[in-house]
Amino acid sequence: MVKNNNLIKNTGATFTPPRLADYISEKILSYYQSDNQLIKVLDPACGEGALLSSISKKLENRNIKYELIGFDSNIDFLNEASLNLVSQYSKGPVSLINKDFLKQVIPPSKQQKLFVDSISTDCINETIDIIIANPPYVRTQILGAEYAQNIAKRFGLKGRVDLYYPFLMGMTYSLKENGLLGVITSNRYLSTKSGASVRKFLKEQFEILEIIDLGDTKLFDAAVLPAIFIGRKKTIKSNKKAYFVKIYEELNGYSGPVKSASDIYDVMASKEKGYFETDGKKYKKTSGVIKFIPSKDATWALLSNEENAWINKINNAATNLIGDLFKVRVGIKSTADKIFIKDDWESLEHVPEAVLLKDLISQENIDAWEISTDKKLKVLYPHATKNGKKYTINLEKFPAAAKYLENHKEKLSSRKYLIDAGRKWYELWVPQNPDSWQKPKLIFPDISTYPRFYFDESKKIVNGNCYWIVAETPEDVNYLLLIQGIANSLLMTKYHSLMFNNKLYSGRRRYFSQYVEKYPLPDINTAASKKIVSIVKKLNNLQGKNKSKLIADLEISVANAFGVETILNLD
Repeated sequence: MVKNNNLIKNTGATFTPPRLADYISEKILSYYQSDNQLIKVLDPACGEGALLSSISKKLENRNIKYELIGFDSNIDFLNEASLNLVSQYSKGPVSLINKDFLKQVIPPSKQQKLFVDSISTDCINETIDIIIANPPYVRTQILGAEYAQNIAKRFGLKGRVDLYYPFLMGMTYSLKENGLLGVITSNRYLSTKSGASVRKFLKEQFEILEIIDLGDTKLFDAAVLPAIFIGRKKTIKSNKKAYFVKIYEELNGYSGPVKSASDIYDVMASKEKGYFETDGKKYKKTSGVIKFIPSKDATWALLSNEENAWINKINNAATNLIGDLFKVRVGIKSTADKIFIKDDWESLEHVPEAVLLKDLISQENIDAWEISTDKKLKVLYPHATKNGKKYTINLEKFPAAAKYLENHKEKLSSRKYLIDAGRKWYELWVPQNPDSWQKPKLIFPDISTYPRFYFDESKKIVNGNCYWIVAETPEDVNYLLLIQGIANSLLMTKYHSLMFNNKLYSGRRRYFSQYVEKYPLPDINTAASKKIVSIVKKLNNLQGKNKSKLIADLEISVANAFGVETILNLD
């Protein structure tokens, strides 16, 4: 079957590779306790039936009687699944249903009858023994406002959520007591603030058996960083240990001993951990017991015993977190960057007044200790302050800018959310406080392969693909320099990777405010902290010069500040 790429993108469908289907089937059944009864197996978004095909074969090999149930709202996918299951694999009863699974589940509610879909003929609540699933990865908004609102209402959800969250809820309600769930999702819920509600729900509803974080292993054609959740729907509170396996591509120049593997699935199946090499790539595999930190937004710590001990040393040596002292802000957001941001303003026919064109620090030109001069970005910034109060400029006073913006009025006026908020059509959506640009600030990009925390005193504006911390008082400056030194170190890069587990493809990391605000800081008055500040000042003044000796000294001082060994590389 030729897959429609646009359909896949819009529905969030990510077809499960056969070897991955076999892997998750084996994982689920390793926890299944047979009672010789006919069991019902459900895939709520079965696509072409790869998961149901896989688990049916393994159930047959174990002589377990079963019935397969698959839902999908796409009839073409179901027709392919029917060929795969009925004609080729399954010997048990198969029911393939061309309906939206989320409309067949009744969420527990005093008003649940109001939510039953009018076309539903059956309720599948608490009827399923095993669920194996790879639900869609897509925000509900992409599927349309009406659908998103209906799903949110049905499952009591608020804000922007990924579709897999209501799927997780629906699957949970479908399971019998002690039923097993094996589901492939994005790994985002493991490490993000927005995933806190997902983590809370899963912890309350399941005895969590195992989580396999497959990160940047590229098992899917789509840009998905997958994780497998294995859980048993619990009837009583469980204090049993939950285990994890974590596999990520190693891109830090590791040159120690490695194990040979035929492919990534060989790495996954191995009972060993450490470094593996296959297909010219190296992977680091760790495993251990998941640590559930009793805090509202705390992530689940997927750390080995050695990693956890190291993290505890860092945390115990800290006196503050960045978030205790500063607010981490995002940069400006125009929602029309091609109009407001350029590096060739002088080439235009109508060049806005120079006073409105402000130097811009952005993902493209920022580095740890200096700004690139190759890309001189400027932003047309139509905001100012008077007596501490922010306002939008009057275009009548800036005829050149007015002429330029008028040429783009149709595009700018189409930003309905801005107009509906009573704002002027030529404003930036998020301009931040113009006064703050005048103050010293620490800036870093949202996504980067290595830390790029840059200290700016030149009154530049910060783009929305970066975050920034402002020094409100002269005393704050040394704190920013301390943060800069620590945040740019190998020690904090390792801490970030272990604690927040948010590597993307090609070794890139996300530097969300929610992560950086949780960076630990030593006492600024110690000799080691003062040494860090002193070194950072020198590094910031060495524009274009060799910094290797000072950076080596910085790594030693950062390690001393936290009482751990100096990190020479990120192996």
